[in-house]
Amino acid sequence: MPILAALIAGLIFGAGIAVSGMINPAKVLNFFDIAGTWDASLIFVMGGALLVTMIGYRLVLRRAQPLFDKMFHLPTRRDLDPALIGGSAVFGIGWGIAGFCPGGALPALGLFQPDAAIFVGAMIAGIALARRLRR
Repeated sequence: MPILAALIAGLIFGAGIAVSGMINPAKVLNFFDIAGTWDASLIFVMGGALLVTMIGYRLVLRRAQPLFDKMFHLPTRRDLDPALIGGSAVFGIGWGIAGFCPGGALPALGLFQPDAAIFVGAMIAGIALARRLRR
């Protein structure tokens, strides 16, 4: 049942990303082009996601226990370490260059966009390299 719930949540997320147009790298890159062809729609997508998350967390965390686990697994660290800052910077740079983030690239990959395949391959290589460097 947990795998089915994760699949359904992923399908809903992917559909939302596709419907909002965020699988199109040009749309995302236009958000970053403030002096040119600026497109503010990404702000509304992120704002909607933030609103749903805020409400969802309030409702879900009222329960004593999650539906498919024994306990909630929430982060406890609140500090900013170099790995978090560096990872965030690499994420932002990659997003600004490619116009894809993992949340947009995976639904685009499912729609057979060749650029998404290149991005996902590079992302997997980056994850493998980061794990190797941490050891």
